Amino acid sequence: MKRLTVFRWLFLICLISLVMTSAYSNLYGIEAPATLIRSDHPRLFFNSDTWPDVKARALNEEQEWFADLKKMVDSYPDYPTSESSRDDNADRMKPDGTIETIRLPRPTEWGTQAGRTAFVYLVTGEQSYLIKALRMLEVSVAAYNECIDKGMAVDWYSTSRLHWLAAWDWLYNDLLPDKRLELMSSFLHHIDSVRPRPERKPIHRLNDSDHTTGFYGDRNLYWFTGVAAHGDGIDDDLALDLLRQGYRYNMDMFEYRKKCAGDDGGLASATTTYAIAHYPWSQLNFLYTYRSATGKDISADWPYLAYFPVWIMWNWLPGPVPREFGSGDVYHYDNRLWVDNLYMHMSQFMDFYGQSQPECAALAAHIREIIPEEYQKYNWTWFFYPFLLTNLLNTPPPKAPDDTSLHARHFETLGQVFMRSGIGPDDTYSLFTIGSQVPSHKQFDENNFIIYKKGYLALDTGTRGASTSYQLRHYYAQTVAHNCVLIHMPDEPFPDYWGLAYDGPEGKINYGGMYKQNGGNCVAFETGDYYTYVAGDATECYLPEKCDLALRQYVFVYPDWFVICDRVTSADKSYRKEWLLHTQNEPEVTGNMFKADHEEGRIFCLTMYPKNAVLTKVGGPGKEFWAAGKNWELAPETAERAKTRHNGALFGNWRMEVTPGTQQIEDIFLHFIQVGDMKLVKPASASLIEKNDIVGVKFNANDRDVSVTFAKSGNPSGHISIKNGSGFLVDRDLTSEIMLQSGLSGN
Repeated sequence: MKRLTVFRWLFLICLISLVMTSAYSNLYGIEAPATLIRSDHPRLFFNSDTWPDVKARALNEEQEWFADLKKMVDSYPDYPTSESSRDDNADRMKPDGTIETIRLPRPTEWGTQAGRTAFVYLVTGEQSYLIKALRMLEVSVAAYNECIDKGMAVDWYSTSRLHWLAAWDWLYNDLLPDKRLELMSSFLHHIDSVRPRPERKPIHRLNDSDHTTGFYGDRNLYWFTGVAAHGDGIDDDLALDLLRQGYRYNMDMFEYRKKCAGDDGGLASATTTYAIAHYPWSQLNFLYTYRSATGKDISADWPYLAYFPVWIMWNWLPGPVPREFGSGDVYHYDNRLWVDNLYMHMSQFMDFYGQSQPECAALAAHIREIIPEEYQKYNWTWFFYPFLLTNLLNTPPPKAPDDTSLHARHFETLGQVFMRSGIGPDDTYSLFTIGSQVPSHKQFDENNFIIYKKGYLALDTGTRGASTSYQLRHYYAQTVAHNCVLIHMPDEPFPDYWGLAYDGPEGKINYGGMYKQNGGNCVAFETGDYYTYVAGDATECYLPEKCDLALRQYVFVYPDWFVICDRVTSADKSYRKEWLLHTQNEPEVTGNMFKADHEEGRIFCLTMYPKNAVLTKVGGPGKEFWAAGKNWELAPETAERAKTRHNGALFGNWRMEVTPGTQQIEDIFLHFIQVGDMKLVKPASASLIEKNDIVGVKFNANDRDVSVTFAKSGNPSGHISIKNGSGFLVDRDLTSEIMLQSGLSGN
């Protein structure tokens, strides 16, 4: 009876396992991979069937790239060692159970070099490269285990260790069985030692992040390790466990990023330096290796990924060097769009989606074409990518975007509304942040706006700079560094963010800002031939005990005019409110108006309401990053790097604070903004509209009479009229709906 019970339990466990595997398969529409992994090697990135085409590219289309690779490999030492060249931080458990950080020699590893050397061996067949690669594998896996024994992570990224796995897999057929076993057993021990478990020893700066981030840390290695070692008799149980867990992590990542992209495009962060630089790697590497290990190309099962170029184009500010808006955790040295990896990424999107999504592939080809010439090249981080592009010649020719006449695009999940008067270098561009559901590198900036016209006229300020600076956590990420509204509640606790924490009293105070990075809602959006309108409710991002309403209505009348209405209700009338606009250069204030210049652009901003508003200029040397009674200075190395920028780094040196003359619970801020070039001497004549429960602005825009009004209370509403000599071009209520957009054209 007992034996029967045991058998029943074993049967039940097996049945549950099969059901769960099937559930994952059905959930994601892709077959569970364990039974699909080919039994021969190589399996990672190419296999025996695809290798002839990969090798052919190395010797033909990419012969110059391969020649550079071979030259690089020839420069590597014949006898690499793990001898340390520097000390690094390590964590150690003390007898009392606390953890201390100490400095220890860091062993040198050669994982990336091993991958490069192994590939050259496969192409040339020269035994010297096999011997060199083998030595690198031996030294590196020992270094990986030594790092963990010392309490230090191998690396923040999985890159070098994935190269190690690739090298082992590619050389499998040329290694003696005992050597294969020795190397992979040691690597499996390393991977198992970093997996989350209660008894895991402390490891300094271990990147244990999950699928909601860039997914390029230690968990990223599970899938590739499982694929490489599956069924080889080394430790089949552990390899299978890693394969299945890694597969689930990747499926979770693809599903999560599908939600982030929606029907518009984008990845798991709205910060370009992450989304364009490193975030695509994890998805592309999985697609490559699933294809090479199983023979199945599943890229078409994830069509949202093909729309990524759409998001890139809306972030692209024109100029000799492409720029971006500077939103999120970017450095702000020059707001240069991160195009360093873009040529490679777009080549891969062309290769994967040339057949299933040809229009998207054509847009990717267009981006490749317009990247500045000096960046039209591959990136060495993943040296083998160019050799894998075996479908590139069959992709459609470049095609410019179909949405050039569209004036705004709403990326709902990323919480971004991009606006533009046109697509040329003389046009006006704006980014409005609201409704983000994606936390990765998102700051406390819901309802923030950025305006660019021939320069950054209303900009995000501060910098993440160096980890030795307090500015990242205490200024740059906080609401005060953005074009938002502050509500000052005494002794409000500081909202946490990553970076170095300041222990002084100034570091414990929330300087009037939000306490949540996400939680705002886009409540209205529409765009057309004459204007774009967006309304954002950021109430939920402020502490409920200090804020009952934080509503911003933002109207962009093309090409150069903005009307912004903020309705702000505090829980106590003593809570001071400040409306902020940041400028790079010092503003000039005249009554209720200020102007500021940057590069070839100029902004005029008029405070129309409240009528008794007080305008205060804050900034200049020693006060550029002022908050909570302290200037959050740059780290010395950041300040030195900023000096290398021709017109100074775009950290924002000044801000205007607009405060009601009388403190009260409910306040309305109404602003009229006009931007232009340096020929703009004064803004258009504008007058306040106020009657009953309505407030607004009337102004003349290029011989058109424009009126924009807003309700002072109730649901966000308003009216806009634009009239020329022959009659009304627009005369309608502002929408209370959210215009739907999707796909390449946004229609």
